[in-house]
Amino acid sequence: MARVKRGVTSHARHKAVLKLSKGYRGRSSTNFRIAIEKLEKGLRYSYRDRKNRKRDMRSLWIVRINAAVREEGLTYARFINALKRLGIELDRKQLSDLAINEPESFKSLIEAAKKAVVKASKTA
Repeated sequence: MARVKRGVTSHARHKAVLKLSKGYRGRSSTNFRIAIEKLEKGLRYSYRDRKNRKRDMRSLWIVRINAAVREEGLTYARFINALKRLGIELDRKQLSDLAINEPESFKSLIEAAKKAVVKASKTA
């Protein structure tokens, strides 16, 4: 049986890893052994942080909504509760976008929520 040499395959693998690790500092971008460790670590971070980014964005939207609602004398929790009672199904991303880009329409939502809060407090 003929002998199989792996030079071409391993060279291609090394080249692919070093291409992906371009931009890393020091030997992390030039040395294959170190580059593959850094690359695997980076891929683990990117996997984890794709999940965390969703969490961070949701909390940012909540902070923005809370700030906009408090200017009108309402709290975030009461505002969201009132929207649910009214059957308004806008998610936090949409509400945050409205608060920033279209304050007039967001104020109309706040007014509707205030009426719902007053109505709920009278019945309770």
